[in-house]
Amino acid sequence: MSTAYDYDRESSAAAYLARPLQLLIDGRQVPSLSGRTFKSLNPATEEVIATIAEGNAADVDRAVAAARRAFEGPWRTMRAAERGDILLRWAQLLRDHADEIVELESLDAGKPIAAILRQDLPAALDTLTYYAGWADKISGDVISTRDDALTYTVREPVGVVAAIVPWNFPLMIGMWKLAPALACGCTVVMKPAELTSLSALRIGELALEAGLPSGVLNIVTGPGRTVGEALVNHPDVDKVTFTGSPGVGRGIMKGAAGNFKRVSLELGGKSANVIFDDADLDAASKAAASGIFFNTGQVCSAGSRVLAQEGVYDEVVARLAARANALRIGDPLDRATSLGPVISERQMQTILDYVDIGQKEGASLVTGGERAAGRGYFISPAVFAGVTHEMRISQEEIFGPVVSVIKFTDEADALRIANGTAYSLAAGVWSRDMGRVQRFAKRVRAGTVWINTYGYTDVRLPWGGDRDSGLGREHGTAALENFTEPKSIWMNLNV
Repeated sequence: MSTAYDYDRESSAAAYLARPLQLLIDGRQVPSLSGRTFKSLNPATEEVIATIAEGNAADVDRAVAAARRAFEGPWRTMRAAERGDILLRWAQLLRDHADEIVELESLDAGKPIAAILRQDLPAALDTLTYYAGWADKISGDVISTRDDALTYTVREPVGVVAAIVPWNFPLMIGMWKLAPALACGCTVVMKPAELTSLSALRIGELALEAGLPSGVLNIVTGPGRTVGEALVNHPDVDKVTFTGSPGVGRGIMKGAAGNFKRVSLELGGKSANVIFDDADLDAASKAAASGIFFNTGQVCSAGSRVLAQEGVYDEVVARLAARANALRIGDPLDRATSLGPVISERQMQTILDYVDIGQKEGASLVTGGERAAGRGYFISPAVFAGVTHEMRISQEEIFGPVVSVIKFTDEADALRIANGTAYSLAAGVWSRDMGRVQRFAKRVRAGTVWINTYGYTDVRLPWGGDRDSGLGREHGTAALENFTEPKSIWMNLNV
């Protein structure tokens, strides 16, 4: 493991962390009504890095009321092009403060700073500018039904949105929800994950600086069992967008039924990355390793099941183990680090428990799967061989740097295994046979299929799955449908 990297105590991020961090409600930073706070830990050091206001149901009431006033007032009635301009100014402020935001994200989530600079920040900026461009282009249709009437449709904002954001990609996934909702004219109450609230609070401040009217974006930090539940059950919230676990997603659907809220859910995954005998093994092994070890495996679409055809199985196992052993584990703020800690002690223990389960089930632990020495929640990346389809490590989402390598015989066997879980978020397939990969892409149950590559996303393409992987789609024009409602208008011409 690389030596600790002491971040600049004089940086703007350090200055930000030195002050109490409050809720953002109705354009102002305010303490929680209870006065309670909670501590944010750096998962790389286990040290407290910030004190944050802990919201509750009463704070949610304040935030929803502010969002409703803003929705009925300045935001909804503002020219759509002006909304887009504000979002573009916000994007520029994120660029101007990029160093600070990246450092906060790395300290808070344990994410290697090099990875944030490569993916998280560029993706967040791309999302914001993409939907800023959509703000004045959301249109309906003229539908000619009869000669005596003008009939057409418009799309109107759904209203007040509760955006509940996970801890694995706080900045990026947060923007996946905020940018389309705001571009469509909705107002938002955002609940960041309790473990990773820092970047959300900072970009919320920058949104106000960009000119976002008071109440359009409100941020209430705190536990899901209080803040999240209050948002889901609130009668004046019109829409819930959530990324997280299937268990919480089921609870959200039940809570949202109270006033028939619209719901979109992006949940778990147990994605299969399938490598046939004729694949380019150099490219496939490299991408397979990245597909499970990127972000320490804390990715909903992680390729946690690598399916290797029997002719190349042993070589795939050996290549994955070599790549796992070559990863540099260390402080996320060191730009040479490729593998940071997992998010918390609880998550670390869950992952270590699965490593133990896999061995007890009869799988062979080829490498890794141990807590790294020293402070922080670091786990060496684990490669399991001899995994069978029915084992728990093949069926259950571990959400850590643990890959199960499963042998298959032919195309039909690969499809049977790939489709044999409760999840359907993503899949990958590697082969030089274009007919084979197209057949596989058509038949595999997955919202996204990567062919001879793995893991790429783009805000212009829909993202999501079904079954335990969620409900609905994010990104592209699908997100515009998430945050708008169609209205039919019928005008009598015989007057």
